[in-house]
Amino acid sequence: MKNEKELSRRKFLSNTALATIGTIGAVQLLSSCAGSSAKKGELKLPELLTQAPDGKVLKAGLIGCGGRGTGAAINFLDAGPNLQIVALGDVFQDRLDKCRDELKTQKNVEIPDEKCFLGFDNYEKVIDSGVDIVLLCTPPHFRPQHVEAAVKAGKHIFMEKPCAVDPVGARSVMVSSERAKQSGLCIVSGTIRRVQKDFMETRRRVLNGEIGEIVSAHIIRNGGSLWVIKRQPGMTDMEYMLRNWANFCWLSGDHIVEQFIHEIDVMNWYIGKNPVKAMGWGGRQRRITGDQYDFFSIEYLYDNGMQTHCAARQITGCSNLTKQLITGTKGFANAKGQLYNLKGEEIWTYPYPEENATDQTWKVIDPYVQEHINLVTAIRTENIVNDAEAQVNSTLISIMGRISAYSGKDVTWDEVMNSDLYLGPKTYAFGPVTGIPETIPVIGAM
Repeated sequence: MKNEKELSRRKFLSNTALATIGTIGAVQLLSSCAGSSAKKGELKLPELLTQAPDGKVLKAGLIGCGGRGTGAAINFLDAGPNLQIVALGDVFQDRLDKCRDELKTQKNVEIPDEKCFLGFDNYEKVIDSGVDIVLLCTPPHFRPQHVEAAVKAGKHIFMEKPCAVDPVGARSVMVSSERAKQSGLCIVSGTIRRVQKDFMETRRRVLNGEIGEIVSAHIIRNGGSLWVIKRQPGMTDMEYMLRNWANFCWLSGDHIVEQFIHEIDVMNWYIGKNPVKAMGWGGRQRRITGDQYDFFSIEYLYDNGMQTHCAARQITGCSNLTKQLITGTKGFANAKGQLYNLKGEEIWTYPYPEENATDQTWKVIDPYVQEHINLVTAIRTENIVNDAEAQVNSTLISIMGRISAYSGKDVTWDEVMNSDLYLGPKTYAFGPVTGIPETIPVIGAM
């Protein structure tokens, strides 16, 4: 992979040398799709089933057989009766084989050879294999293409977060989401906080006014380094990047997009509208592969002057913390289940039941299973759900913060919404990947 000069802020927002995806009308569509909060006293906690209702057999195909994909397949099978995983797709034989073994070991599910598909077109073969639902769990760069194909084929969708790594991809998902609504298809996203009962009840209380009006948020996700795959002799550029995908921006979006989206999504869920500007910074000290940062710190500015702060770090050996702190005029909330007054005194905490308690009303179901319970329930009751819009917004907010941190310059929502930035090669094949050097963004470079 050849070296290139570092990209300027303009290049972080635009890369017309690479392919773009047609998304006519998506900018106008997304500009008006920020979420909205319920009025005080009106927000109710929706019913969360502990198992999807019975019904005819629903067949799912898994696209992307890595650890998260295998986990999602097992979570789907745990969501209720008469659910089957019947097809698998991946670009690597070893990952597909490992997934088959896990399904056999954990769920006694055997996938026949003729339902296991390899190659960059494996998603098309899984979609065409007679499934009702597709589980999209590849590196997120491929999500827009896979969502579009699944919607065109009339399949219900579970899509892992994030839904894209660049503005072009995010807008493509939004267009596909609107087509899914018109076709009566369900889409459920892997932003798990929105289906966790403790997070949901805390938000319900906050939006009903128990800490006053929301005035700010402080969002943190500090943890250790992720896994790393070092380049082995004989690996092509493409194999190396795909196996080490979590460390390359074009495949993962960087960890602010790929992982920190969970926390940014909580912030957006509470505030209910998109920021107008991101002011970010970040850097790298410890990563040994890829082209990403180790840490980010982003200030988001809103149209009413409110500011929120988001920070994420992935460096082993440091103090760790994951918290979503929402500040109001009368107090503040830990989004996972505590409310406090302005003196810092706890005024409510989520009533987690004891394991053997008779009353399990407030038990929190594993959110990785709950999202599939919700998907299957929606399909079987014909009560269509589609949460793609929320994930698109949270993905774009994350991308906006990344662009600002990479460039060292403020970035506005309008700039991101009108950006033609597309990350990745034009075509996919095992061999050289030109134009994507393994170099780190340098802030302030012009």
